[in-house]
Amino acid sequence: MAPTPAPAPATSRFDPHFTQNVVDAMGPKTAPRTREVLGCLIKHVHDFAREVELTTDEWMMGVRFINAVGQISDAKRNEGQRISDVIGLESLVDEIEHKLATETDEIPTSSTILGPFWSPNAPFRENGDSIIMSPHKGQVSLMQGRVVDFVTKKPVAGAVVDIWQASSNGKYDFQDPENQVDNNLRGKFKTDGEGRYHFYCLRPTPYSLPTDGPAGVLLNMMDRHPMRPAHIHLIISHDNYKPVTNQIFPDDDPYLESDSVFAVKDDLVVNFKPLEGDSNAKLGLEYDVLLVPRDWAGKPASHL
Repeated sequence: MAPTPAPAPATSRFDPHFTQNVVDAMGPKTAPRTREVLGCLIKHVHDFAREVELTTDEWMMGVRFINAVGQISDAKRNEGQRISDVIGLESLVDEIEHKLATETDEIPTSSTILGPFWSPNAPFRENGDSIIMSPHKGQVSLMQGRVVDFVTKKPVAGAVVDIWQASSNGKYDFQDPENQVDNNLRGKFKTDGEGRYHFYCLRPTPYSLPTDGPAGVLLNMMDRHPMRPAHIHLIISHDNYKPVTNQIFPDDDPYLESDSVFAVKDDLVVNFKPLEGDSNAKLGLEYDVLLVPRDWAGKPASHL
């Protein structure tokens, strides 16, 4: 009996050379990293379109969506970054950028997303000052802690703790000029010789992402809420150390498990406690930071 012939290979429904032709159209002056990133992006976008068999109407909807992101953005509103947050891209990039293997189970202070509300204009303030400049309905808190070398556990003097947060109405200063002065709830503090810092802030309040633009449309399409858990933003930096950008979250917040931008990490969840003996604050928060020296490579990653 004659053997059964092997089936003929399936013919692709789409031009198998098209995507590579698009990638190869990049000229010889394209930088190597640009060629790598854009080439990979083109391949993934084309594969996505083929996988879902994207229709012309759906493609045009995406074009209009991208146009709307640009049209609503300005110096005070970064809708493109907000879209990246809503689909988890900024959190993923942060994880890739800051993944660090260590010799023990101990890890440095985690990073998380910057978000769109940081300002380079926050003023330096003295330890013990308050960043509360405008009326509010929140709970004043004394936040304090130490910045420590992750490797030696010695204090890091002269580290800069850059803090910003929304007010009790859920808005940042430049979103709310009718009720907040410039740099309300913002400030930079330098650690002392023992690596310590302390200042007065508000216990943070949960708030909704703006839903009047493309981010709101996208959340609605995916049947997701726009809420962010209460949080305080921080950037902790020193010339000799790798900076840390993060957010810290009260441990009783109802949105910890469903943050609309996927920024919560276990070691960034903190506990505000009743504070006695301080006429300026009702609550206290202890928050220490472990910074990694710039020249420390960490434990080599295992490939097993």
